Amino acid sequence: MPLPQEEILTTLVARVMRVESITRGDPQRHGWLMRYRGQVLGDTAEAYGRLEAALQPYEVTLLFRHGRGHKHEVLIVPGKLRPKPSRAVWNAVLFVLTVVSVFAAGVTYAYQGPADFGAGAADALRAALPGGIAFTLSLLAILTAHEFGHYLAARHHKTAVTLPYFIPFPFSLFGTLGAFISMKAPPRDKRVLLDIGIAGPLAGMVVALPVLIIGLALSKVEPLPTTMASGGGLMLEGNSILYLLAKLAVFGKLLPAPASYGGASPVVYWLRFFFTGHPAPLGGMDVMLHPMAWAGWAGLLVTALNLIPLGTLDGGHVLYTLLGKRAARLFWPLLAVLLLLGFVWDGWWVWAVLLLFLGRRYAEPLDDITPLDPKRRAIAIFGLVLFALVFTPVPLQLIAF
Repeated sequence: MPLPQEEILTTLVARVMRVESITRGDPQRHGWLMRYRGQVLGDTAEAYGRLEAALQPYEVTLLFRHGRGHKHEVLIVPGKLRPKPSRAVWNAVLFVLTVVSVFAAGVTYAYQGPADFGAGAADALRAALPGGIAFTLSLLAILTAHEFGHYLAARHHKTAVTLPYFIPFPFSLFGTLGAFISMKAPPRDKRVLLDIGIAGPLAGMVVALPVLIIGLALSKVEPLPTTMASGGGLMLEGNSILYLLAKLAVFGKLLPAPASYGGASPVVYWLRFFFTGHPAPLGGMDVMLHPMAWAGWAGLLVTALNLIPLGTLDGGHVLYTLLGKRAARLFWPLLAVLLLLGFVWDGWWVWAVLLLFLGRRYAEPLDDITPLDPKRRAIAIFGLVLFALVFTPVPLQLIAF
């Protein structure tokens, strides 16, 4: 298909924009063929749709951008976006490997036999199989709901994305590093970006919350040890606000319940324990998580990690739809918060490094000037509130004896 002549482009753009200046660009140098500055007339989403349809016969891509002084820019970029087809075989292979890896992790978690796999180990292993199955089905249901939330929202908006890629992680606590889908083309506008970005966490939470509640109902509250054999250890899962409320709803009290508050008020104790994991509630009471509850807790953690409001994470999409390019100004302050949290859980330093190299870019839609409608703005704000509810400052704590 040919590139349109300049006169044709100007005529088409003038139908939706009060043009104040026209700049011819060098595609090799600037990345665009023509730039029009002025003010888009009427509803910007409708204007983008009309102009995009008018340019359909030509080999160009249309961009709407904010310009200086509250002006709009219409950019005509040579070439059409043609996403490459995916090879679903890799998605299937990774999913099967993840199922095996997660099942192994679930059986390991449920196993209560001898550590050296001596006498009685075979019976203990057989007894652990139901727990391994419960963990596997629960965790993969949460991850699948999350990723297909993204996928179906993208398909609804005709945005090209891959099928979910599940990531096996053998010999780890959960057996997986989660899953992801990749957008093969930019979303149309911020509304579409929000719908795709928030659909995953919301769909995942719809599954994770009942899994967690049912799992907690199957769990038991037992005393925590005060001492263990030399070289032993105790692992405590961290607390988010939502996790604490879930335990309160099921057991009628905040857990873990310390043996004493050490002279501090309960409020001071819980604030300190929530953000630092100290002092460890040894000798107190805590819930011994059923494998299903363990999967539900992992689902909350996965949601929290995805909703961190940085870069190309789901939370980064949400923040960008609210603030636009101003979201980039918050990158370094938010990264600094993660670095500070690394002093109470060193895993945050790993996340900070990953986001430093992979998360500094935000997904920019084709139409970057159309704002969120009031309903979607409320959903975006809810996404940030959900992040605050599921965020766990100290996800895991190993207490060595």
